[in-house]
Amino acid sequence: MTPEQTTWAKRFKWISLLEGISFLVLLFVAMPLKYMMDMPMAVKIVGWAHGLLFILYIYTVFPTASKLKWKFSRTFFALIASILPFGPFIFDRNLRKSQHVEL
Repeated sequence: MTPEQTTWAKRFKWISLLEGISFLVLLFVAMPLKYMMDMPMAVKIVGWAHGLLFILYIYTVFPTASKLKWKFSRTFFALIASILPFGPFIFDRNLRKSQHVEL
């Protein structure tokens, strides 16, 4: 990988991991707090953070795919991974395996 490609890959990895963590916190911490403990503010705060990270993830997928020369299928799976719990983590692991790069 060129230095520019490595930079894009690292950037995408960190955005992906933050988006994945925010989604899990929303599902497994904020939602139970809202519905079991009557604390709706948790969903409001975590939901906003997750929403911003989700948008950032989506906007990052396309330039990353271009710079790293991803096929359509890989780009498609990156987009699908963003809406599945644990999806970004699985996508990142498969991406590192296929590129034989430790980021």
